[in-house]
Amino acid sequence: MTTSRPPQTRTPQLIELAIGGMTCAACAARVEKKLNRMDGVRATVNYATEKATVTYDAPVTPDDLVTTVEQTGYRATLPPPPTADAPAAAAEPADGLRALRTRLWVSVALSVPVIVLAMVPAWQFTYWQWLSLTLAAPVVAYGGLPFHRAALVNLRHGAATMDTLVSLGTLAALGWSVWALFLGTAGTPGMTHPFSFDIGRTDGAGNIYLEAAAGVTTFILAGRYFEARSKRTAGAALRALLELGAKDVSVLRDGAETRIPVDRLAVGDRFVVRPGEKIATDGTVDEGSSAVDASLVTGESVPVEVGVGDTVVGGCVNAGGRLVVTATRIGADTQLAQMARLVEQAQTGKAAAQRLADRISGVFVPIVIALAVGTLGWWLGSGAGPAAAFTAAVAVLIIACPCALGLATPTALLVGTGRGAQLGILIKGPEALESTRRLDAVVLDKTGTVTTGRMALLDVIPGEGERRDEVLRLAAALETGSEHPVARAVVAGAAEAGVLPPVTGFANIEGLGVTGTVDGRQVLLGRLRLLGERGLVVPDEIVRAMTDAQAAGRTAVLVGWDGRARGVLTVADQVKPTSREAVRRLRALGLTPVLLTGDNVTVARAVAAEVGIDEVIAEVLPAEKVEVIARLQAEGRAVAMVGDGVNDAAALTQADLGLAMGTGTDVAIEASDLTLVRDDLMAAVDAIRLARSTLGTIKGNLFWAFAYNVAALPLAAAGLLNPMIAGAAMAFSSVFVVANSLRLRRFRPVS
Repeated sequence: MTTSRPPQTRTPQLIELAIGGMTCAACAARVEKKLNRMDGVRATVNYATEKATVTYDAPVTPDDLVTTVEQTGYRATLPPPPTADAPAAAAEPADGLRALRTRLWVSVALSVPVIVLAMVPAWQFTYWQWLSLTLAAPVVAYGGLPFHRAALVNLRHGAATMDTLVSLGTLAALGWSVWALFLGTAGTPGMTHPFSFDIGRTDGAGNIYLEAAAGVTTFILAGRYFEARSKRTAGAALRALLELGAKDVSVLRDGAETRIPVDRLAVGDRFVVRPGEKIATDGTVDEGSSAVDASLVTGESVPVEVGVGDTVVGGCVNAGGRLVVTATRIGADTQLAQMARLVEQAQTGKAAAQRLADRISGVFVPIVIALAVGTLGWWLGSGAGPAAAFTAAVAVLIIACPCALGLATPTALLVGTGRGAQLGILIKGPEALESTRRLDAVVLDKTGTVTTGRMALLDVIPGEGERRDEVLRLAAALETGSEHPVARAVVAGAAEAGVLPPVTGFANIEGLGVTGTVDGRQVLLGRLRLLGERGLVVPDEIVRAMTDAQAAGRTAVLVGWDGRARGVLTVADQVKPTSREAVRRLRALGLTPVLLTGDNVTVARAVAAEVGIDEVIAEVLPAEKVEVIARLQAEGRAVAMVGDGVNDAAALTQADLGLAMGTGTDVAIEASDLTLVRDDLMAAVDAIRLARSTLGTIKGNLFWAFAYNVAALPLAAAGLLNPMIAGAAMAFSSVFVVANSLRLRRFRPVS
């Protein structure tokens, strides 16, 4: 009797490959397509972060994935095992950026004399053309090497990108110039390029195009360098998130504390967290009680009181007493690590954003190449001779060289980002601008964005027959013994009261309040329950004042002495003075504001009513913030997100446009598209206006640069474009693009 085994269920494996050698979004699409053709493989390639996220089934192995990528013409690297030396992995991108910067500066130094000599006939001394060749050849060969390599890879796989056009155009210009110098008449002593607007046919034997070859290479190389520098920071948000955690921890072993690195902590270990220390990992409190500042993770403006049995999150700060915690999750299972994964997943979802110039060149490049080949064939067929035919074909490639196309985005970004920096707005790159025109919703984090993020004393309500200044003086004196944020707000609110009396017998009552002796009086300050347990009478007007304050979203504490409650102090996170006007301006831009916060519903609605926001989403965790953004996007809305905390990082990345307040955490800033240096929501209004203006300028530049090529190509194909006209036309197109970009310097803020 024969029995057959049931088929084994294959468990999909997930791996992330580092992809090298990609120069545009088309490269990423090609790698992704090749990987997805493998059986049992599902891949997403992110050009911005240069990573491929791959899910695969057996019998496919990681080595098979690497081999497939390499066969496509690119490099793939398996993720290294986690070690203490992991930060050193960032050295390779830094070295690559340094090499690109060196290549750029060498090209600039050599190109400037070539361009100046070609454009100023009065400076064209005897044998100037040979000096130009000496300077231009290294620019094309050394400076343009990345373009030539990429063009060769594209050729092997039957594709064409901006690199193909740059490589073909610059090599053709240099090649024809070398031919004209050595075999034509361009090398004759005393040869000059006379400045003339005459259009006439020429055999090309006396024409050199060295300034075009060197200039185009340098301009495009500059754009590539700035793009690479921006991409290098793509992983900074993830690194900053993981660096928020504690580096070492005091573990209890055999009744004694032992300090160990946090990566050696195991589930079930008991560790000590002293006041001011970060909680090493997620766990449950075994001993002690304290106020834990969880604002970096949850967005809550008020520290959370924790005691025995409560859960705590790694990365939060212990603001009060000593805690003993049992570790329940470590490493990749912690909430902080999960937030890092959320940021990375949101970044991967943005990979579809492509540069506008790449999209245009994807259609434009093949057309130009076909037109150049057609021109060569037509002239040869007409019997004009190979010199005239090749001259016309080369003129097509040269006039189509994307000098203005290459300048269109970098110059607008340079001027736009420079103006933005003056106004406290930092734009990270062209991808950050693409969605600004279609934005129709803006999600605002509450704490630190709409509000100050700091507790402040708003009001002191004395009981019947009590003096306001006396209630505040005794309450503030008692609170000087506490480090709780509410206590600090009360003390700060009494700063004008002068020197406060000393407090003796100070005691903190777990989760309820504080007590102490001030001016011979036993003063109590805290919750209603504390005063009730100590036998103090609480008048009805005091209870009503407390209830009204809580209904308005404020934190209310009672103060009493001599057997009676004497007043109510209300504390809250204050709304920034400009927030209401900023919300009105955002509406004027066609955006619907939404308040999103981890705070409770009562507080959120109170803040929303104060600034004029109708839609409120409260009591959400970091993962839920991402889900809210994704849900709005699924409804067909283009969403901007403004935030400042670690808990906002993933949502900022998920949003179509992320704006981080510069006073926030490094994680939020790195995860965002725009950074607002000013601690003012009005800066978000200016940022969206400036981003839209910059995007409009980029589109205008690309249109005119493209139109220039379309208008000039027929002249070149007809053989009616002499070298000076070509040079002048290219110079004019570049000058026009730069001048159009400079208009952004006149941008004025509304604030």
